[in-house]
Amino acid sequence: MNGLTITPFIANLPKVELHIHIEGTLTPSLRWELAHRNKIPLPYATFSELQASYAVTLNHRPELNGRQPGIPTFLEAYFAGCEVLRTETDFYDLAMAYLRRCAAMNVRYTEPFFDIQAHTRRGVPAAAVMDGYLRAQHDAAAQLGLHSRWILCFLRDEPVEQGLDAYREARPWAAGTVEGGKGLFHAVGLASNAYERPPMLFEEGFALARADGLHVTMHCDFGQKDTREHVTEAIFEVCGGRGAERIDHGLDAEDSEKLWRGLVDRGIGLTLCPHAYHRRTATEVLFPKIRRLVGRGVKICINSDDPTLMHDVWIDGNLQKVYTYCGFSRGEMVQLARNAVDMCWAEDDTKKAIYQELDSVDICE
Repeated sequence: MNGLTITPFIANLPKVELHIHIEGTLTPSLRWELAHRNKIPLPYATFSELQASYAVTLNHRPELNGRQPGIPTFLEAYFAGCEVLRTETDFYDLAMAYLRRCAAMNVRYTEPFFDIQAHTRRGVPAAAVMDGYLRAQHDAAAQLGLHSRWILCFLRDEPVEQGLDAYREARPWAAGTVEGGKGLFHAVGLASNAYERPPMLFEEGFALARADGLHVTMHCDFGQKDTREHVTEAIFEVCGGRGAERIDHGLDAEDSEKLWRGLVDRGIGLTLCPHAYHRRTATEVLFPKIRRLVGRGVKICINSDDPTLMHDVWIDGNLQKVYTYCGFSRGEMVQLARNAVDMCWAEDDTKKAIYQELDSVDICE
């Protein structure tokens, strides 16, 4: 974590996480356990070798940067981890491990991203995925007092029709106005490789979700090809021109007055993941961008993205980086936490309880 340690102030701060991919929380130890449970061979002879595989610098975009022989891309490493997830119990264990970690980090509420396409294409039943997550959602609320509302993602590098089919298959597990819906997910989003896959490709999927009373968010990755065009669509064009309710990443909006003003005018917040960008962006470039967005009135919150594949830096580490490198005061850090509550889709009682906690945080330096 660039030599930083998490201060007591950041550790104790009540938190809300709105940008976390559940498969990106799969630790080496749980992956090792599930591989043996399901008799799935791994390309590592020892657990130490598996652990070491998580410490590489991944080539994020081979279509832009070329391939490095013997080094997997980020997404290749991500989906390789998914191979050990086969049963409802596996998905339950994955989710509960993350939710327990949330509780330990004083995360009060979270909205994890998930998809079913990466699993059903391997022959895993969609019900196994969603029933595992649903059981974890209920158990975490009952046992840990930690509430969650999940976000179903379309894999944007897969054919759109496959994504629409996945939504229809997942629909019985939705919340919103779906009759008999089981209440696992309250929103849809986009995930996976955004290269030449703009948000408007999935407009039909967004329309289906909105008709079911669900929310809409979407990734607009930082520093990628066509990212400003993607942010433009997310602000001004998707959902029949109403725009997304949130944008995941979207940091490149800071470079364009039209975009950052659009975010402010339409009340669209950004779910930023600073360590993900810091891996390939200089400190003196990245954190002033974040500070300028805040100064211009753009609502942002801080999250962890795929922590086990990003040097094991979780939400507390991401908050610590912003606290240190942006030079925010304690009061400003509390406001970032409040932003996450403002932006989340929790029940009013849950939000009220977190606001009350944040009101009592000591902001004296």
